[in-house]
Amino acid sequence: MNALIRRFFSAESLVPQHRRLGDLPGDREGYRNISRIAVPSVSEMVLSSLIGSMDAMMVGILGKNAIAGVNLPTQPRMISLSLFFALNVGVTAIVARRKGEERREAANTTIRNALMLIVGLSLLVMALSLAFAEPLMRLAGGNTNTPDDAIVLQDAINYFKIMSFGLPFSALSMCINAAMRGVGNTKLTLRVNIVSNLVNVVFNYLLIGGNLGFPRLEVIGAALASVIGIVSGTVMAVVAITSHKDSYLHIGRHDEWKFHPETLRGIVKLGGNAMVEQISVRVGFFIYGRIIYDMGVTAFAAHNIAMQMMNLTFNFADGLAVAGTSLVGQNLGARRSDLSLLYGKMTQRLAFAFSLIIAAIVAVFRYPLAQLFINADTLGAPQVIAMATSAMLVLACFQPVQMNSVALSGALRGAGDNLYVASVMMICVGVLRPLMTYIAVYVFRFSLPITWILGLSEMLVRLALFHLRFESGKWMTKKV
Repeated sequence: MNALIRRFFSAESLVPQHRRLGDLPGDREGYRNISRIAVPSVSEMVLSSLIGSMDAMMVGILGKNAIAGVNLPTQPRMISLSLFFALNVGVTAIVARRKGEERREAANTTIRNALMLIVGLSLLVMALSLAFAEPLMRLAGGNTNTPDDAIVLQDAINYFKIMSFGLPFSALSMCINAAMRGVGNTKLTLRVNIVSNLVNVVFNYLLIGGNLGFPRLEVIGAALASVIGIVSGTVMAVVAITSHKDSYLHIGRHDEWKFHPETLRGIVKLGGNAMVEQISVRVGFFIYGRIIYDMGVTAFAAHNIAMQMMNLTFNFADGLAVAGTSLVGQNLGARRSDLSLLYGKMTQRLAFAFSLIIAAIVAVFRYPLAQLFINADTLGAPQVIAMATSAMLVLACFQPVQMNSVALSGALRGAGDNLYVASVMMICVGVLRPLMTYIAVYVFRFSLPITWILGLSEMLVRLALFHLRFESGKWMTKKV
């Protein structure tokens, strides 16, 4: 058994002889290189998710209507951010490749062009979000059919509008962090997100319940706290990239601040491919959440408690995927496709090991975890907890599939193979998940856990398609 485990993780067994272009690093060195990037990245994302979960817990004190009101705007807000997620995929891949090519000035030109583009676009998206806040919330499922629904709708509109004012700051911070990940500087993004989320939690305490002399603003207070946290993180990111002239990425007011057509084409090309993915994924999740809302406020609240756990587990995988993206891109830039293959497979191995641990934790502790997110004394809380724990058990079973598919997609993005990733995500998340959920809810009227099983079944297709692509090696020939 020990021999099989060693072989499963061994660098020598991961890269076939005919694909080797030189010496491979030893097992310890290889996993250390991944850990150097992955540990801060995983820490950043998991801590961010944990603090975000604390945000949800603090809102949960107000009851199921508040939980629903804060979560109803989630997918419309993610759709409004999808353009920036997509462009930042291109930023990370290009900056990583330029570092591998030892072209520092080209990397800095990339970040300057990306920042100018993203700031302008974010102001436009903010204006549109504010103008169409109520129609978007109604499209997401908000209505006034019952008194509870009316409360949820108004809370959702207020929350979405306030969060829209923070969108330009989010976009700016995300762009800087994406570039830093490309050069492997995940420690900065860790610090930015920790500070941002800690500030958020502090102001949640002050503004949601009205503590230490601050007004009790409830859901509005949660939104204001989030925006204050976002602005704090953005200030840190801007200071970091402008104040240290000896760092690999640095921008200043005396730099050449004008658009470079070739640089922009590269960002938009890779970002455009990722945009297909982002739009399809966000629309898919939007429809998914919209269908779940039709199961009732109780089921929707339970669904979002379980989604808090899904987001947390996803962030473990996404942190590893960042390491895969960075190392795959850098080594392809250095013309060592064999090392790109090695690090892609190593991140998969780590993702699988983590998935088993996380699955066990979620399955064993699902009841106390769910109880953290809602005040047990509020109306309907026992039903919410029962539904949420059943969905969390489904989530535990899907952990190995989820984490491995995320790790593989990160490696493919690092190679610039964004169009393939986008196509798979469009099919699986944009079509299959909403379709299976629609059948479960409207045709068979299944319970929430069975609906989750059918909805998450698309992950099996996603994993198979990513695995076939990665093993084919076609991603090694992509030009960035």
